[in-house]
Amino acid sequence: MSTQQEQVLQNWDWLKGKILERWGELTEDELLEVEGQLDQLVSLIQQKTGEARQQIKRVINELNEEYGGALNRAKETARQYADRATERMRDAADRAREGYDEAQELVRRRPAESVAVAFGTGLLIGVIVGLIARSK
Repeated sequence: MSTQQEQVLQNWDWLKGKILERWGELTEDELLEVEGQLDQLVSLIQQKTGEARQQIKRVINELNEEYGGALNRAKETARQYADRATERMRDAADRAREGYDEAQELVRRRPAESVAVAFGTGLLIGVIVGLIARSK
């Protein structure tokens, strides 16, 4: 199987629409009959339009390249977004680690105050949750 034939088969769903745009003389039913078979497709187009086989193959190849280029651009854009997201996640993880390390150091330097703050925070949250539970 030729490379062009493989590309036609891989891109067939997209290509059908482009082929119908380019060669309006064709019908969807006729395209269903050839189902991505390049030689049959070229023969069908040649029979309907009278265009030369080489011209038809060239246009189909250009359409395939157009699709491949668009697909590659989409892949590259997705890769760039993923790279940015990964970098942002690493930055956030680094900041979280720094905050954790700072909190840990503070607890080491001032254990009594840290326990008092934790107790007070827990007590305040408990009161708030209790008030919310009573109001329901």
